[in-house]
Amino acid sequence: MAFPIPVACADLTSALQNSKWDALIVVAQDFSTIPHDGIKASVIAAAKVDRRIGAETVTLLNDKAPGQRLVLAPTGLLHRDYDDVRCFADVAKQAIAQAKASGAVNPLVWVQAHADARYQHAVEVVYLAMAQALWQPLEGREARGELAVEPVQTIGLVGVADSVAAFVKATEAGRRVARDLCGTEPERMTPRRFADYCVEAFASSKVRVDVETDVDTLLADYPLLMAVARSSLMVERHKPAVIRMEYVGEGEITETLLFAGKGLVYDTGGADLKINGAMAGMSRDKGGAAAVAGFMKTVAELQPKGLRVVVEIGAVRNSIGSDAFVADEIITSHAGVRVRIGNTDAEGRLVLADLLSHLRIDAATAVNPTLFTVATLTGHAARAVGPYTALVENGAAKKQQLSARLAAIGELWADPHEVSTSRREDFAFIRPRTSADDVLSCNNAPSSVTARGHQFPMAFLVVAAGLKQDSAHNAGVPYLHLDIAGSGVDGGDWQHSKPSAAPVSSLAAFYLGQN
Repeated sequence: MAFPIPVACADLTSALQNSKWDALIVVAQDFSTIPHDGIKASVIAAAKVDRRIGAETVTLLNDKAPGQRLVLAPTGLLHRDYDDVRCFADVAKQAIAQAKASGAVNPLVWVQAHADARYQHAVEVVYLAMAQALWQPLEGREARGELAVEPVQTIGLVGVADSVAAFVKATEAGRRVARDLCGTEPERMTPRRFADYCVEAFASSKVRVDVETDVDTLLADYPLLMAVARSSLMVERHKPAVIRMEYVGEGEITETLLFAGKGLVYDTGGADLKINGAMAGMSRDKGGAAAVAGFMKTVAELQPKGLRVVVEIGAVRNSIGSDAFVADEIITSHAGVRVRIGNTDAEGRLVLADLLSHLRIDAATAVNPTLFTVATLTGHAARAVGPYTALVENGAAKKQQLSARLAAIGELWADPHEVSTSRREDFAFIRPRTSADDVLSCNNAPSSVTARGHQFPMAFLVVAAGLKQDSAHNAGVPYLHLDIAGSGVDGGDWQHSKPSAAPVSSLAAFYLGQN
């Protein structure tokens, strides 16, 4: 699994003496600050006859730059209240695309420093953005060869320490896993091939991977998940898998993170069939599972001490057929909660509920546990907060200000979040309507036109997974739900855009030491 490796370079002058580099990319608000007199003078001279310089990303022929390739990427204004580090990320993507198109395979990058704390990780963000722009789909690499579609080998980062380069390398390793798993078409990444990719990705690492595919075992242990999978069972390659990963760091464990990831490898909507072209892109409904696997890859690379991380992924296909589950069914969850199905296209929360219930049991004996669900769950999240990850937390997590702290870190790493609040209306929305059931999975309207459409599913998960709700007496385990339906791809095109790997960067920065 190759990707452009970040290389720490102490300063620009010494780095330019290394013949390895074949282009120089400058990401700056003001090109007159370039710390090389010859290059700076040539840029100032060129700007007198080329109005593009400072206004848009351009590539110049420059005999003082490595390989005579000089790419100038202006950030634009950075002082406004609403500016953030994505000003660097956006132009970094343009710059690396131009460097690649010019034939560069080992570009050197200098990023102008900025006193504003919002930009303290600008160099790291630039590298991650470049790696994002360079990533090509797994099927394309397999069909055409990695070097043919991903020729860039290394990216030199001026002014960073080796430890910083190592951290962003590990973060990108996780993001690449997340993009591969999310962005791959439904037959290449069927449930069990999803599991195979995970087994291979963690081979020879300190992460243990267990895959459960026995249908009878899954029926007993994951009844809601298997309701979603029911119509897929008649096709051998579409049968579901539950993937469990566990990392136990060296030394005394002081914190435990437990993640459930929604892995819908294809979502037809089931009996409530998606229509009017809405099925396109639904091979990426596994973005949550992809993200938690990606975070685990970064954990495996960095091997943090004192940390235990557990991941459960439900890799399932929501097929349509004669045995499909339907609205009005009542199905008892792993936690013993009787769930009335409101709409079969709200399948992700059913998968997550059983996974979360298993993690609830793990949390009962874990040291300092925190529970997470990560999913491309609702159109409402994308409608309500746009290209941001929506965070919804329980009372115990709110006491720790978990969402607020994670969101603050995400701002620094171009992996932004919006904080939502769990309200009593959300629990009222999913209340049982009869004595026959304990909870309603959803209503029968699209989440995007339903009030609090991304908040009430978190309430359903709390109830269906059997989580305690008495945070006033410290009985509850902190739980945070992350809906990445709006943030999971660049640009919002779920069929064609590149998966963003959200929220791997912010989770890595928050929990693995670079915050």
